[in-house]
Amino acid sequence: MSTPTPEQRLAELGLAVPEVAKPVAAYVPAVRTGSLVYTSGQLPMRGGELIVTGKVGGEVTVEEAVECAQQCALNALAAINAQLGDAGLSGIARIVKVVVFVASTPDFTGQPQVANGASELFGTVFGDAGVHARSAVGVPSLPLDAPVEVEVIAEVVPGIAGA
Repeated sequence: MSTPTPEQRLAELGLAVPEVAKPVAAYVPAVRTGSLVYTSGQLPMRGGELIVTGKVGGEVTVEEAVECAQQCALNALAAINAQLGDAGLSGIARIVKVVVFVASTPDFTGQPQVANGASELFGTVFGDAGVHARSAVGVPSLPLDAPVEVEVIAEVVPGIAGA
């Protein structure tokens, strides 16, 4: 029996790689250098709009923020996927590092729980190759009043040509 592809694992979760989110300023969604792909910060955009706005611990619940982190992770996968050409997500050898920024109220300290929305998705989709180093950082605000922003560094399978 063959191992499911990352896309098949996403489908089992009822998820799919979205279209690459359009940048909101002067940058590109991802850059590949050598065997690494670095994403820009990905916001929780779905269908061209933020899922929710506001601060975690204020207008945004932890559950909503976890969902936002998962959507940010999906958007990061879309940006990485666009760099991998025909290889698709199978061209990812490993998720190396994830940084999760959480716009939160001053007394909120659950940033790691929010970040798990992204981390758990990567673990489910990539197995051991999805286990990564991570930072979960509380910040006073994010672009467009987004509650969460995620950036990712991924290693590419050797020999995978870029798009």
